[in-house]
Amino acid sequence: MINEIKKRSLPADTKASAGVYVHFPWCLAKCPYCDFVSYVEPAIDHTGYADAVLRELDTRAPAFVGRRIQSVFFGGGTPSLWNSEELGRVLAGVRTALDARGELEVTVECNPTSLDEAKARALADVGVNRLSIGVQSLDDQRLRFLGRLHDARGAIAAVSGALRSGMQRVSADLIFGLSGQSPADARDEAKALVDLGLSHVSAYQLTIEAGTRFGELARRGRLPLAQDVAVADSFVAIDETMADRGLRHYEVSNYARAGEEARHNLGYWRGDEYLGLGCGAYGFVRETRERGAGPSAQGIRWRNAVNPERYAEATRPTSRGAAVERGGIEESCEALDAQMLLRERIMLGLRVAEGIDLADAAQELGTQGWTEARLRAAAWLEQRGRIVREGSRVRIPSGAWLWTDDTSARLF
Repeated sequence: MINEIKKRSLPADTKASAGVYVHFPWCLAKCPYCDFVSYVEPAIDHTGYADAVLRELDTRAPAFVGRRIQSVFFGGGTPSLWNSEELGRVLAGVRTALDARGELEVTVECNPTSLDEAKARALADVGVNRLSIGVQSLDDQRLRFLGRLHDARGAIAAVSGALRSGMQRVSADLIFGLSGQSPADARDEAKALVDLGLSHVSAYQLTIEAGTRFGELARRGRLPLAQDVAVADSFVAIDETMADRGLRHYEVSNYARAGEEARHNLGYWRGDEYLGLGCGAYGFVRETRERGAGPSAQGIRWRNAVNPERYAEATRPTSRGAAVERGGIEESCEALDAQMLLRERIMLGLRVAEGIDLADAAQELGTQGWTEARLRAAAWLEQRGRIVREGSRVRIPSGAWLWTDDTSARLF
């Protein structure tokens, strides 16, 4: 599979934008709502894991010749647990192996339990310029419900320490839509968080995923859930609070002052390619072939082995000095045709305030955009105020963002 990706790389002068995602799979505890690849491990081999990621980078880098890297995102798990020097060694490797010159957004996800001013400074020293802190709530009872190890005081201390450290950009996450949380509660938590001095906040509705502890409790009817009306009212209350404080609602779950938007996530929403490194990471690379009357964009998405030991073993050199290529690093891979890519572009593009230019996206991908079915669906949605059409650009007005998933599905 890795050899296939090498063959599908774009020519060096294309200079398409791409991001790099590095997954760190360990946490101090597993949150009951989390379905990400994460493990509780008291003894982490910081150096060994960095070595494995760098070996994978060497193998994957040829597939990203011709891409200009604009962002690196260390996610997890809890990457703030990673020894800063080892994280910095991986970041330096990315800069060396790929076209990552110039200004680069480098984000590390952090939990308050593993972040203070000194840690933030250490991360800045190795090249990190953005922190994303998993606050989730500023209410101790709700934090306990979410299985978080910190309390509200610890969350505020972590954010304040990050801001004092001189880190260029600091963001924080909130979860809303919890049972017993009123819209006023959600508004007050958002207000208190922004007023610490943040220029970016992500606010996510609590979702119940299969395979999680919350998912199992919900299946048994034992998980208290918020009413839909309360969730919708909380969404609106947070939106109004952010607007009052000068943060623009630029994506369904994200708010930022001008120029402070998350560049890495914008790349996902706009359909950029991304190099996924580490245990459980996803990656995506696109190719363009001449077919018939014009180019047809195709893509490959892979997922790395989710078991840390298997991942590390798969990256080790064989007796011939080559990394394992098939059935090792990758747990799965998926070929994507142009229409599949366009459907994903619609789904993700409609999440951002600017929406998506469907004609441009279809032309880039070499496929048909405004099919008869999409035109009918767009007319139906426009009549109901669910979308706004400006030429070939489609966007969802902020008042209709609560139905984003359904709107996107109707335009598939």
